[in-house]
Amino acid sequence: MTGAAILDVAREGIVTFLKVGGPLMAVALAVGLAVSLFQALTQIQEQTLIYVPKILAVCVGMLLLLPFMSDALAAYMTRIAARIAGGG
Repeated sequence: MTGAAILDVAREGIVTFLKVGGPLMAVALAVGLAVSLFQALTQIQEQTLIYVPKILAVCVGMLLLLPFMSDALAAYMTRIAARIAGGG
């Protein structure tokens, strides 16, 4: 396997990681921002308040995005398996 092929596989892995993890991180960021804004507006400074809505939102996001995430991971694994079967 040449250096260019290794970089190509690594690049595909990073892009797949961003496709799979990015939407869930965006959901967590949006919910965290909304809860923080709510806390600032109502002057409720409970530190544990942010965790429950964020966990629930990420779980719902995982349920909704699971087909997309599994397709992205399966496509990446198919490309890697084809490279391995092709000898590099």
